[in-house]
Amino acid sequence: MAFAAPTAEQLGLYLGLGEIGGERADLLIQQAVSLCQSVVKPLPDEATAVVLSVAARAYVNPQQVAYETIGPMSVQRPSGSGGLYLTKADKAALKSLAGRGGAFTVDPTPETADPSPTWPVDDGYGAGLEYEPGWGWV
Repeated sequence: MAFAAPTAEQLGLYLGLGEIGGERADLLIQQAVSLCQSVVKPLPDEATAVVLSVAARAYVNPQQVAYETIGPMSVQRPSGSGGLYLTKADKAALKSLAGRGGAFTVDPTPETADPSPTWPVDDGYGAGLEYEPGWGWV
């Protein structure tokens, strides 16, 4: 199943708004999808949560206001809390959803490698003693 971008109605539901500006919401969702595709392409089906999060940040705080006072009420938002951008957590989530996160191992041994020794084995080594694995020459 291919990724389906969320709708303006879904963004409104995500933000808890009764009404939402459809054209503006569609534009922000489209831009959020493009931004997410700069990290992972194609987007996985589950990337809807990240796209909604990115679009919601831009929808509620488009001018990146950090501090606002209206009458007796004042609010201070964290710096960088507005506009259209991906956080480090957003990028990590996208990579994880695409199966690109986590640790991995690279084996540099060629498939044609032979486990036998490539040097001459000296049977006379160890002064005539017998070699026992784990104990050495006994």
